[in-house]
Amino acid sequence: MTSDITLFVNPTAGRGRGAHAAQPAARAMREAGFTVRTVVGQDAADALVRAREAVAAGTRALVAVGGDGMVSLALQAVAGTDTPLGVIAVGTGNDFARATGLPVRDPAAAGRVTADALKEGRTRAIDLGKVGDRWFGTVLASGFDSRVNDRGNRMRWPTGRFRYDVAMLAELAALRPIPYRIQFDDSPEREIEATLIAVGNGSSYGGGMRICADAVLDDGLFDITVVGPCSRTTLLTVFPRVYRGTHPSHPKVTVHRAARVRLAADDLTGYADGERIGPLAMTAVTVPEAVRLLV
Repeated sequence: MTSDITLFVNPTAGRGRGAHAAQPAARAMREAGFTVRTVVGQDAADALVRAREAVAAGTRALVAVGGDGMVSLALQAVAGTDTPLGVIAVGTGNDFARATGLPVRDPAAAGRVTADALKEGRTRAIDLGKVGDRWFGTVLASGFDSRVNDRGNRMRWPTGRFRYDVAMLAELAALRPIPYRIQFDDSPEREIEATLIAVGNGSSYGGGMRICADAVLDDGLFDITVVGPCSRTTLLTVFPRVYRGTHPSHPKVTVHRAARVRLAADDLTGYADGERIGPLAMTAVTVPEAVRLLV
């Protein structure tokens, strides 16, 4: 293992904050005596190849600079290895950093946390979720929210986050209960109708929506939030409560805990850490202590 730290940078995170954030973060680490090199891929696939090469070469740490998407990409390189992960959270949502108590949109402070943690050997072993060979740190989403993502990703206008507001209105107009087949651990498969099902390793997604409000990152279990069939009015009543984490008390919401969950539904996509995973059916499992986080 070398004394180098590898900065894994998304230059477009947070409307350009990623590129600017790398500089104060790197400065803080160099001032602490570390050698810093930067990895920026031509695209996500190329960036992941370069990150994995850095891990295989023995980098002291891989430090993701960006938002939850960049953290998710970094997890694919470090999960299951001895290489610790640092996070410089400068994206739009930053749910992973919030869940782990790391600085948000303060790259110099986050750089100092990373450097101090390396010097003191201070890490926190946390669980990750896994679907096939894909790791995730926060929430696996399916249902109404994933359909909003699908529609928003297809839209070319309007631009920015506003297109997801438009997509949400369109999906509200088309709101129907979704027939799911769901299995927790080794229990029998059940058929249910739901508006959405979220599988939480962490507590939040979408920039602070605490959909799995009581999820703990190192307990070896998912919190699975099921929002039952809703009218448009009921859904609009429940959703604001998600930001406060008080929605589990609503009669349409149930929460389950399991180490493995299988979800199946027709014409439905799963998103984890805000990134498209693929169509259901899929099985998510918890992997205890899958990554060492610099905190």
